[in-house]
Amino acid sequence: MPIVFLSPSTQEWNAYTGGGTEEEYMNLLADRMEPYLRSSGISYVRNDPERNVAGAIADSNAGYFDVHLALHSNAAPENLSGQLRGIDIYYSPYDAYSQKLAVITANNFMSIYPLPDKCTARPTTTLGEVTQTKAPAILCEIGYHDNEQDANWIRENLTNIAINLTQSLCDYFGIPLVEAGPIFRGTVVTDGSNLNLRKFPSMQGEIIGSIPNGAFVTVYSRTGNWDVVSYQGLIGYASSEFIMI
Repeated sequence: MPIVFLSPSTQEWNAYTGGGTEEEYMNLLADRMEPYLRSSGISYVRNDPERNVAGAIADSNAGYFDVHLALHSNAAPENLSGQLRGIDIYYSPYDAYSQKLAVITANNFMSIYPLPDKCTARPTTTLGEVTQTKAPAILCEIGYHDNEQDANWIRENLTNIAINLTQSLCDYFGIPLVEAGPIFRGTVVTDGSNLNLRKFPSMQGEIIGSIPNGAFVTVYSRTGNWDVVSYQGLIGYASSEFIMI
């Protein structure tokens, strides 16, 4: 199933107007994304908050990820401090997948940000978390934390932003967004054969594992005829017809 390297800012020195820091709020945002990622069938690995950008890039490149998602908020130059607003989604102009995800993400932000015309996908050749990662990457500058209106919008809309970002990932991967809800224990009930665990919710989805009849699984969500389940460390989609909650 899709796996994302989730990289919230480690910049604890970037203060928000009204209190808090970029590192604090971007990690709170990542926290809120986690249940929606799980319920939608997207695995993730978080960056190490004790490491810098170079460490995040190295850790991302040491694994096999479908997307590297960097979460930041912006600050204006000193002469314009507090005067700028907007959301910029940076992508590599040399990677069509990076550009595709950036455009999807910027467009989706238009539905929740108060100034939709200021949600923009922008190419970059200088931001390391976009240009130096193996996986297609975007870096999201979600508002200006030195602007009172943007800082307050971030604080008051962390869950909405988390859902919106997860929706963008789902749109990119071609899977449905599933609302986060209770986590259940399920039992596989077949005719005695194993139940396939798939990467995507389709009979054509790649088989990534199998679950024996009678085995217990963790069920994160149910959408249509498919459950997002965890079994022995693997997370994927399995037919809900053969899982008893």
